Amino acid sequence: MPRRGPLARCPRRRAALCDVARVAAGARSPARGRPRGGGRAMAVSVADLDLRGVSEALARRELSSVEATVAYLDRIAAHDPVLRAYITVTGDMALAQAKEADAEIGRGARRGPLHGVPIALKDLIAVAGVKMTGGSRVLADHVPTRDAFVTRRLKGAGAVLLGKLAMHEFAFGRPVTEGAFPTGRNPWDVQRSPAGSSSGSAVAAAAGLCAGALGSDTGGSIRGPASMTGLVGHKPTYGLVSRSGVLALSWSLDHVGPMTRGVWDSAVLLQAIAGADPEDTSTRSAATQDYVSDLERGARGLRLGVLKRYYVEFPGLHDDVRAAALTAFDVLRKEGATLEEVDAPSLDQALAVWAPLMSEAYEYHAETLRRSPEQFGEGLRTRVYFSALFTAQDVQRAQRLRARIGREVDALLSRVDALIFPGQAMPALRFEDFPSTGFAPASIRYTAPWNLLGLPAAVVPSGFSGDGLPVSIQLVGRRFDDATVLRLARAYERVTEWHQRRPDPARWRL
Repeated sequence: MPRRGPLARCPRRRAALCDVARVAAGARSPARGRPRGGGRAMAVSVADLDLRGVSEALARRELSSVEATVAYLDRIAAHDPVLRAYITVTGDMALAQAKEADAEIGRGARRGPLHGVPIALKDLIAVAGVKMTGGSRVLADHVPTRDAFVTRRLKGAGAVLLGKLAMHEFAFGRPVTEGAFPTGRNPWDVQRSPAGSSSGSAVAAAAGLCAGALGSDTGGSIRGPASMTGLVGHKPTYGLVSRSGVLALSWSLDHVGPMTRGVWDSAVLLQAIAGADPEDTSTRSAATQDYVSDLERGARGLRLGVLKRYYVEFPGLHDDVRAAALTAFDVLRKEGATLEEVDAPSLDQALAVWAPLMSEAYEYHAETLRRSPEQFGEGLRTRVYFSALFTAQDVQRAQRLRARIGREVDALLSRVDALIFPGQAMPALRFEDFPSTGFAPASIRYTAPWNLLGLPAAVVPSGFSGDGLPVSIQLVGRRFDDATVLRLARAYERVTEWHQRRPDPARWRL
């Protein structure tokens, strides 16, 4: 599949559709004056809307799915040469799906809030007939013949698939700006990394190149990029969302989840993709909740544990991140939550557990590494070879310590409804400042423990640094209580405005 969508490939078609895109963006058509959806012209750009805004405009017939899809494709054509969020743009497929969605909605057969909404997927999630590269030359020509479980769920919900998104190589490489698979630039400052590995998912959702995206998270790869780009990022409970049809990094740590501009958006996407799958035996049929209905119940009566010793007072925490977190704690107190300081000393050993378990990555790539190591990027080779140094005894020790950390955290969560602390240790880094390891250990400290324990964790925007870069708070809940995590995130979001800010396209220049 070519990298660009139909608007870029066919200038004549693009010119013919520009009027539709302008109408979808809020300008009146000189020929018609009204959008083809049958309602009034929209007052704001489609690219400025969150997923909920697009969904509600479609439901009110103020916007058609074709109009929304064209608007996104046109924006991708205009800005992705700099941002590099997409590996593959599936323009023809998206327009066909949008046309079908419009026909169904027009005859009163709306499937739900995702029907006709254009979204995109990290390029390790299979879509039948579309390249899935994993951001690597190893799979540069790989075309799956089956959809991933989450892809089938999204298609069943009527979502429109715009394309496949950039990522760090096999979810384990370093950020790169050149080569066959650049990992994307942060729309808040294109000289900075969006972090990874779900880099393209973050860039596309934050820059308005899709209404929402899916990413994957093995040590923070949803929550890190979401934090760096001002998004909501939700890592579901382990076993809530199937990984079948998703390229593996570490079987016991991998999670798939949403990355969006708002909490409602993430809840709706989670509702669509959660559920048991016989092809992923970690999933549970009885685990799914209603993630949307309780979002507006607020924080009153809920108890939050502040992990102050190891997170808020951590020496590597950026001052602006700490200040924003302390302010967020006060906001939730005013909203009726009870906050108390809690402690879990064993969490300080979490990275010593996470690293040996990442040896699963070597098992996945070992054969290709032996046969054709030159096909892998240097960053991935280094990290995978490092993971191979751990012995079976190291892994056994890590599993024992993992269980001990789990017992301690479970005891905490028997006293409180959720834990709260900063989402990352620092705002986005410049590319040249990124550690040679490909990740910042100080930030992994905030995310990897919850992969170890399989607990639901979400980041929500909580402010900006002095350099104008997004920062976030993180909420962690009990196993399979994702609904409470999202409810708390929404309780904070609805009385703040950080999630409503958008990066400036005028700054997307190199």
